Amino acid sequence: LHLSAVKLAELHSDLKIQEKDELSWKKLKAEGLDEDGEKEAKLRRNLNVIMTKYGMNGKKDSQLVDTNHIKDGTESDTLDDPRLEKLWSKAKTSGKFSDEDLDKLWREFKHHKEKIREYNILLETVSRTEDMHKNVINPSEENVVKEEILHNKHRELKDKLRSINQGFERLRKISHQGYDTTSEFEEPRVIDLWDMAKSANFTEKELESFREELKHFEAKIEKHHHYQKQLEISHQKLKHVEETGDKDHLNRNKEKYAMLEEKTKELGYKVKKHLQDLSSRISQGLQHNEL
Repeated sequence: LHLSAVKLAELHSDLKIQEKDELSWKKLKAEGLDEDGEKEAKLRRNLNVIMTKYGMNGKKDSQLVDTNHIKDGTESDTLDDPRLEKLWSKAKTSGKFSDEDLDKLWREFKHHKEKIREYNILLETVSRTEDMHKNVINPSEENVVKEEILHNKHRELKDKLRSINQGFERLRKISHQGYDTTSEFEEPRVIDLWDMAKSANFTEKELESFREELKHFEAKIEKHHHYQKQLEISHQKLKHVEETGDKDHLNRNKEKYAMLEEKTKELGYKVKKHLQDLSSRISQGLQHNEL
Protein backbone atom coordinates (compact mmCIF):
# COMPACT_ATOMS: atom_id res chain seq x y z
CA LEU A 1 0.00 0.00 0.00
CA HIS A 2 3.02 2.30 0.45
CA LEU A 3 1.42 3.96 3.49
CA SER A 4 3.39 6.14 5.87
CA ALA A 5 3.79 5.18 9.53
CA VAL A 6 1.00 7.59 10.49
CA LYS A 7 -1.42 6.24 7.90
CA LEU A 8 -0.68 2.65 8.96
CA ALA A 9 -1.50 3.60 12.55
CA GLU A 10 -4.74 5.25 11.40
CA LEU A 11 -5.65 2.17 9.35
CA HIS A 12 -5.06 0.00 12.41
CA SER A 13 -7.42 2.21 14.48
CA ASP A 14 -10.13 2.16 11.81
CA LEU A 15 -9.95 -1.62 11.44
CA LYS A 16 -10.01 -2.08 15.22
CA ILE A 17 -13.26 -0.12 15.42
CA GLN A 18 -14.67 -2.02 12.44
CA GLU A 19 -13.79 -5.33 14.10
CA LYS A 20 -15.45 -4.29 17.37
CA ASP A 21 -18.60 -3.14 15.54
CA GLU A 22 -18.77 -6.41 13.59
CA LEU A 23 -18.46 -8.48 16.77
CA SER A 24 -21.31 -6.46 18.29
CA TRP A 25 -23.40 -6.99 15.16
CA LYS A 26 -22.81 -10.76 15.24
CA LYS A 27 -24.19 -10.87 18.78
CA LEU A 28 -27.23 -8.83 17.71
CA LYS A 29 -27.81 -11.07 14.70
CA ALA A 30 -27.61 -14.19 16.88
CA GLU A 31 -30.32 -12.67 19.07
CA GLY A 32 -32.44 -11.84 16.01
CA LEU A 33 -32.10 -8.08 16.51
CA ASP A 34 -31.05 -7.10 12.99
CA GLU A 35 -33.83 -8.66 10.93
CA ASP A 36 -34.01 -5.72 8.52
CA GLY A 37 -30.25 -5.90 7.85
CA GLU A 38 -29.75 -2.17 8.42
CA LYS A 39 -26.82 -2.60 10.84
CA GLU A 40 -25.15 -5.09 8.48
CA ALA A 41 -25.56 -2.65 5.59
CA LYS A 42 -23.98 0.12 7.66
CA LEU A 43 -21.03 -2.14 8.52
CA ARG A 44 -20.45 -2.87 4.83
CA ARG A 45 -20.70 0.85 4.06
CA ASN A 46 -18.14 1.67 6.77
CA LEU A 47 -15.77 -0.99 5.44
CA ASN A 48 -16.17 0.45 1.93
CA VAL A 49 -15.21 3.88 3.28
CA ILE A 50 -12.10 2.44 4.96
CA MET A 51 -11.03 0.59 1.81
CA THR A 52 -11.53 3.71 -0.30
CA LYS A 53 -9.72 5.94 2.20
CA TYR A 54 -6.58 3.80 2.26
CA GLY A 55 -6.52 2.79 -1.40
CA MET A 56 -7.57 -0.82 -0.81
CA ASN A 57 -10.53 -0.85 -3.18
CA GLY A 58 -8.52 -1.56 -6.34
CA LYS A 59 -8.61 2.02 -7.61
CA LYS A 60 -5.19 3.59 -8.03
CA ASP A 61 -6.40 7.17 -7.52
CA SER A 62 -8.49 6.54 -4.43
CA GLN A 63 -5.77 6.68 -1.80
CA LEU A 64 -5.25 9.93 0.06
CA VAL A 65 -1.73 11.31 0.06
CA ASP A 66 -0.30 10.17 3.37
CA THR A 67 1.51 13.30 4.54
CA ASN A 68 0.99 15.54 7.53
CA HIS A 69 2.46 18.84 6.44
CA ILE A 70 1.89 21.17 3.53
CA LYS A 71 5.50 21.05 2.33
CA ASP A 72 5.22 17.27 1.96
CA GLY A 73 2.24 16.85 -0.26
CA THR A 74 -0.24 19.59 -1.02
CA GLU A 75 1.14 20.30 -4.47
CA SER A 76 0.94 16.64 -5.48
CA ASP A 77 -2.45 16.01 -3.87
CA THR A 78 -5.77 17.04 -5.39
CA LEU A 79 -9.08 18.03 -3.84
CA ASP A 80 -11.18 16.54 -6.68
CA ASP A 81 -13.47 19.58 -6.72
CA PRO A 82 -12.82 22.74 -8.81
CA ARG A 83 -14.53 24.91 -6.18
CA LEU A 84 -12.25 23.62 -3.43
CA GLU A 85 -9.15 23.92 -5.64
CA LYS A 86 -10.07 27.56 -6.35
CA LEU A 87 -10.58 28.37 -2.66
CA TRP A 88 -7.31 26.69 -1.68
CA SER A 89 -5.39 28.54 -4.38
CA LYS A 90 -6.89 31.84 -3.18
CA ALA A 91 -5.99 31.11 0.44
CA LYS A 92 -2.37 30.16 -0.42
CA THR A 93 -1.75 33.39 -2.35
CA SER A 94 -3.71 35.75 -0.07
CA GLY A 95 -0.89 36.39 2.40
CA LYS A 96 -3.42 36.13 5.26
CA PHE A 97 -2.13 32.81 6.60
CA SER A 98 1.03 31.77 8.40
CA ASP A 99 2.57 28.39 7.52
CA GLU A 100 0.93 26.94 10.63
CA ASP A 101 -2.47 28.35 9.63
CA LEU A 102 -2.09 27.01 6.10
CA ASP A 103 -1.27 23.59 7.55
CA LYS A 104 -4.43 23.75 9.65
CA LEU A 105 -6.51 24.99 6.70
CA TRP A 106 -5.20 22.17 4.48
CA ARG A 107 -6.40 19.65 7.07
CA GLU A 108 -9.84 21.26 6.86
CA PHE A 109 -9.86 20.96 3.06
CA LYS A 110 -8.79 17.30 3.25
CA HIS A 111 -11.46 16.64 5.88
CA HIS A 112 -14.08 18.24 3.61
CA LYS A 113 -12.91 16.10 0.68
CA GLU A 114 -13.32 12.97 2.83
CA LYS A 115 -16.87 14.03 3.83
CA ILE A 116 -17.80 14.34 0.15
CA ARG A 117 -16.30 10.90 -0.53
CA GLU A 118 -18.33 9.32 2.28
CA TYR A 119 -21.49 11.06 1.04
CA ASN A 120 -20.99 9.69 -2.48
CA ILE A 121 -20.46 6.16 -1.15
CA LEU A 122 -23.69 6.39 0.86
CA LEU A 123 -25.54 7.87 -2.14
CA GLU A 124 -24.42 4.96 -4.30
CA THR A 125 -25.58 2.50 -1.62
CA VAL A 126 -29.00 4.15 -1.40
CA SER A 127 -29.38 4.18 -5.19
CA ARG A 128 -28.65 0.44 -5.39
CA THR A 129 -31.11 -0.28 -2.58
CA GLU A 130 -33.81 1.78 -4.32
CA ASP A 131 -33.26 -0.05 -7.61
CA MET A 132 -33.64 -3.41 -5.86
CA HIS A 133 -36.78 -2.19 -4.10
CA LYS A 134 -38.39 -1.00 -7.36
CA ASN A 135 -37.85 -4.42 -8.96
CA VAL A 136 -39.88 -6.22 -6.27
CA ILE A 137 -43.18 -7.38 -7.77
CA ASN A 138 -45.20 -8.37 -4.70
CA PRO A 139 -45.28 -5.86 -1.82
CA SER A 140 -44.95 -7.50 1.59
CA GLU A 141 -44.29 -6.73 5.22
CA GLU A 142 -40.59 -7.15 4.50
CA ASN A 143 -40.77 -4.41 1.89
CA VAL A 144 -42.38 -2.07 4.41
CA VAL A 145 -39.34 -2.64 6.62
CA LYS A 146 -37.04 -1.93 3.67
CA GLU A 147 -38.91 1.32 3.02
CA GLU A 148 -38.15 2.34 6.60
CA ILE A 149 -34.47 1.51 6.03
CA LEU A 150 -34.49 3.68 2.90
CA HIS A 151 -36.12 6.48 4.86
CA ASN A 152 -33.35 6.31 7.48
CA LYS A 153 -30.67 6.32 4.79
CA HIS A 154 -32.22 9.36 3.12
CA ARG A 155 -32.19 11.10 6.48
CA GLU A 156 -28.51 10.20 6.88
CA LEU A 157 -27.85 11.58 3.39
CA LYS A 158 -29.64 14.78 4.35
CA ASP A 159 -27.51 15.15 7.49
CA LYS A 160 -24.29 14.55 5.55
CA LEU A 161 -25.27 17.00 2.81
CA ARG A 162 -26.11 19.66 5.39
CA SER A 163 -22.69 19.12 6.99
CA ILE A 164 -20.99 19.39 3.58
CA ASN A 165 -22.80 22.64 2.76
CA GLN A 166 -21.97 24.13 6.15
CA GLY A 167 -18.35 23.02 5.78
CA PHE A 168 -18.01 24.57 2.33
CA GLU A 169 -19.41 27.90 3.55
CA ARG A 170 -16.90 27.86 6.39
CA LEU A 171 -14.00 27.14 3.99
CA ARG A 172 -15.20 29.89 1.65
CA LYS A 173 -15.36 32.41 4.49
CA ILE A 174 -11.95 31.46 5.91
CA SER A 175 -10.28 31.46 2.49
CA HIS A 176 -11.48 35.02 1.89
CA GLN A 177 -11.14 36.50 5.37
CA GLY A 178 -8.55 34.38 7.20
CA TYR A 179 -9.01 32.66 10.54
CA ASP A 180 -11.11 34.28 13.24
CA THR A 181 -8.87 34.57 16.30
CA THR A 182 -11.94 34.42 18.55
CA SER A 183 -13.10 31.09 17.07
CA GLU A 184 -14.04 28.59 19.76
CA PHE A 185 -12.68 25.46 18.08
CA GLU A 186 -9.92 24.78 15.55
CA GLU A 187 -10.13 21.05 14.71
CA PRO A 188 -12.36 20.45 11.60
CA ARG A 189 -14.19 17.46 13.11
CA VAL A 190 -14.95 19.40 16.29
CA ILE A 191 -16.18 22.41 14.31
CA ASP A 192 -18.52 20.13 12.34
CA LEU A 193 -19.89 18.58 15.52
CA TRP A 194 -20.43 21.96 17.17
CA ASP A 195 -22.25 23.40 14.12
CA MET A 196 -24.52 20.35 14.00
CA ALA A 197 -25.07 20.38 17.78
CA LYS A 198 -26.37 23.96 17.59
CA SER A 199 -28.96 22.77 15.06
CA ALA A 200 -30.03 19.77 17.16
CA ASN A 201 -32.79 19.59 19.73
CA PHE A 202 -30.61 20.26 22.79
CA THR A 203 -31.53 22.37 25.80
CA GLU A 204 -29.18 25.21 26.77
CA LYS A 205 -27.83 23.09 29.61
CA GLU A 206 -27.26 20.08 27.31
CA LEU A 207 -25.60 22.29 24.69
CA GLU A 208 -23.25 23.79 27.27
CA SER A 209 -22.36 20.31 28.52
CA PHE A 210 -21.72 19.22 24.93
CA ARG A 211 -19.50 22.26 24.38
CA GLU A 212 -17.32 21.25 27.34
CA GLU A 213 -17.10 17.69 26.08
CA LEU A 214 -16.01 18.98 22.65
CA LYS A 215 -13.20 20.94 24.31
CA HIS A 216 -11.94 17.72 25.91
CA PHE A 217 -12.35 15.93 22.58
CA GLU A 218 -10.33 18.60 20.76
CA ALA A 219 -7.55 18.28 23.34
CA LYS A 220 -7.54 14.52 22.73
CA ILE A 221 -7.24 15.11 18.97
CA GLU A 222 -4.36 17.56 19.48
CA LYS A 223 -2.56 14.97 21.59
CA HIS A 224 -3.09 12.43 18.80
CA HIS A 225 -1.68 14.89 16.25
CA HIS A 226 1.39 15.35 18.47
CA TYR A 227 2.06 11.61 18.60
CA GLN A 228 1.47 11.30 14.85
CA LYS A 229 4.18 13.90 14.19
CA GLN A 230 6.56 12.23 16.68
CA LEU A 231 5.93 8.87 15.02
CA GLU A 232 6.75 10.29 11.59
CA ILE A 233 9.97 11.84 12.93
CA SER A 234 10.90 8.56 14.64
CA HIS A 235 10.23 6.68 11.38
CA GLN A 236 12.60 8.98 9.47
CA LYS A 237 15.29 8.61 12.16
CA LEU A 238 14.90 4.85 12.13
CA LYS A 239 15.43 4.71 8.37
CA HIS A 240 18.53 6.87 8.74
CA VAL A 241 20.00 4.70 11.54
CA GLU A 242 19.32 1.54 9.53
CA GLU A 243 21.59 2.93 6.82
CA THR A 244 24.45 3.59 9.29
CA GLY A 245 24.48 0.01 10.61
CA ASP A 246 24.90 0.98 14.30
CA LYS A 247 23.12 -1.94 16.04
CA ASP A 248 22.87 -0.39 19.53
CA HIS A 249 21.55 2.87 18.14
CA LEU A 250 19.21 0.92 15.86
CA ASN A 251 17.74 -1.09 18.75
CA ARG A 252 17.10 2.06 20.80
CA ASN A 253 15.35 3.70 17.87
CA LYS A 254 13.30 0.59 17.21
CA GLU A 255 12.11 0.56 20.81
CA LYS A 256 11.15 4.23 20.68
CA TYR A 257 9.40 3.77 17.34
CA ALA A 258 7.42 0.77 18.65
CA MET A 259 6.34 2.76 21.72
CA LEU A 260 5.23 5.74 19.63
CA GLU A 261 3.45 3.50 17.13
CA GLU A 262 1.47 1.74 19.88
CA LYS A 263 0.57 5.04 21.57
CA THR A 264 -0.53 6.56 18.24
CA LYS A 265 -2.73 3.53 17.50
CA GLU A 266 -4.27 3.66 20.96
CA LEU A 267 -5.03 7.38 20.77
CA GLY A 268 -6.34 7.03 17.21
CA TYR A 269 -8.78 4.36 18.33
CA LYS A 270 -9.96 6.47 21.28
CA VAL A 271 -10.42 9.56 19.10
CA LYS A 272 -12.44 7.71 16.46
CA LYS A 273 -14.58 5.89 19.02
CA HIS A 274 -15.28 9.17 20.82
CA LEU A 275 -16.17 10.76 17.47
CA GLN A 276 -18.66 7.95 16.79
CA ASP A 277 -20.32 8.47 20.17
CA LEU A 278 -20.58 12.26 19.77
CA SER A 279 -21.91 11.95 16.20
CA SER A 280 -24.54 9.44 17.34
CA ARG A 281 -25.78 11.80 20.06
CA ILE A 282 -26.08 14.68 17.61
CA SER A 283 -27.83 12.47 15.06
CA GLN A 284 -30.44 11.55 17.67
CA GLY A 285 -31.00 15.23 18.41
CA LEU A 286 -31.37 16.09 14.72
CA GLN A 287 -33.82 13.22 14.21
CA HIS A 288 -35.88 14.47 17.14
CA ASN A 289 -36.14 17.84 15.35
CA GLU A 290 -37.84 16.14 12.40
CA LEU A 291 -40.47 14.38 14.51
